[in-house]
Amino acid sequence: MNKQNQTSTGAKKAVFAVIAVLLLIALIVLQVKTKAEIDPESYIPVAYSSPLSLLPPVVAIVLALISKEVYSSLFIGILTGAFLYANGNPELLLNSMLFNEDGGMIFKLSDSWNVGILVFLVMLGIMVALMNKVGGSAAFGKWASEHIKTRVGTQLATIALGVLIFVDDYFNCLTVGSVMRPVTDRRNISRAKLAYLIDATAAPVCIIAPVSSWAAAVTSSVPDGSNINGFAMFLNTIPFNLYALTTILMMIMLAVLKFDFGPMKLHESNALKGDLFTTDARPFGNDDIEDPNARNGKVLDLVFPVIVLILFSILGMIYTGGFFSGETFIDAFANADASMGLVIGGLISLIVTFFFYMMRGVLSFKEFAECIPEGFKAMVAPILILAMAWTLSGMTGLLGADVFVHDAVEHAAAGLNMFLPAIIFIVAAFLAFSTGTSWGTFGILIPIVCSVFSNPDMYSMLVISIAACLSGAVCGDHCSPISDTTIMASAGAHSDHVNHVSTQLPYALTAAVISAIGYIIAGVLGYTTNNAMAMIATPITLVILIVTLLVIKKTESK
Repeated sequence: MNKQNQTSTGAKKAVFAVIAVLLLIALIVLQVKTKAEIDPESYIPVAYSSPLSLLPPVVAIVLALISKEVYSSLFIGILTGAFLYANGNPELLLNSMLFNEDGGMIFKLSDSWNVGILVFLVMLGIMVALMNKVGGSAAFGKWASEHIKTRVGTQLATIALGVLIFVDDYFNCLTVGSVMRPVTDRRNISRAKLAYLIDATAAPVCIIAPVSSWAAAVTSSVPDGSNINGFAMFLNTIPFNLYALTTILMMIMLAVLKFDFGPMKLHESNALKGDLFTTDARPFGNDDIEDPNARNGKVLDLVFPVIVLILFSILGMIYTGGFFSGETFIDAFANADASMGLVIGGLISLIVTFFFYMMRGVLSFKEFAECIPEGFKAMVAPILILAMAWTLSGMTGLLGADVFVHDAVEHAAAGLNMFLPAIIFIVAAFLAFSTGTSWGTFGILIPIVCSVFSNPDMYSMLVISIAACLSGAVCGDHCSPISDTTIMASAGAHSDHVNHVSTQLPYALTAAVISAIGYIIAGVLGYTTNNAMAMIATPITLVILIVTLLVIKKTESK
């Protein structure tokens, strides 16, 4: 009871602190005279392209971590952004928050790409409900627990599956969660740890996979006329993508060495005692508890739908990229519309799964129809968080956060070439953390890096700096509560979102600090010698990580 009271008091203090910040902003902004009639084409808010442009996501993120309540935190962040954009004008504030074509919630929810992701989420929810209804999830969990007999083996199996599903991070998060959740539950692995394993094998794996939607996003971010082969450059960045490599190595070491630190240690300790959640939050209700009355299904009832889903999702993505119109497999992935492809793949998979279950006689049409609203209800929490996160990102865009970061990096590039990879890594991490988008970070920073190192003799530094940009973007995305991938990882694990963020943050920050050190080394070597010498930075970084984790383990064991 005392603990609950302390949490409640902390949340109230956080709310009052945010309100105080908003009032302070109001006092500052209202000193500026706002025109009665605003021209949408020429209107620029006072906070545009200033440090205040990053205030909305900072408010939302800090409040979420303090109060442990994500919905109101995101809403206050959105309100802060709309208030800054409107210069205190109440009418413009309301219109900006809801109806602005570049950042309002209505337009974010009407965007075809965003709607496609939401539809795919619902389809995944329906498929999970179907697999639970016929007993496929329980059967697979029982089979896996008989063949994977240790917690270490279960975690390594989760990592291996995440690495295998490298084509898209959203697809990775939801599929790995659906398949491995019953297995990790039986081995008393906390939902927070499962969410971390899912998240750490989503973006970090996709960003070093040549055939993935992320490779396509990076390739398309290279400016036209730069005489740089985008795909070849992406391949060259893989050995220098230090955050991705350190994150993958870190989760393997944590599993093999059987230790955790930070808030995750408490979650894992409680899981061993039978409490998979630690907190009372259950965003997915009873959907994450194995039904004791579930019928006796077969392993095939889960494995077949998952294989079908993987197959048709890949086919859907390359279809949107023109593979069946003559494009090569690689080019089709580079041109793919991930949202559209996943919806096509998800719909076909849902239809095939329905007929498969009907032919086996394990599901009636009435039961199939009942699973549709069940699947939708299971995805309400991530849909709400995604909708508000997209809107918050839109508010940040309206305030010119991208312009502010662009100018800051250009000024830093003037005389700090040797340390530019480390600077870019930090800036990219902060921008992705604040906006919740890796791809948007690529689009802002990659053209700047290409212009700074346009000299062919500086190609080594170009590759290292682009890798730092990608690495930092994934790092910020990994840490951010408003990141799509972080939200999807919580959804895949059926974990409380704030629990996932707070337990993952110490791991992500450890990898981030070590990666920043690595980019200092790579930048110095790449600027003063050549690309071959700079490659030494990668093994040095991984050795630093190994030593750091061994020291932490020894400290935690005392």
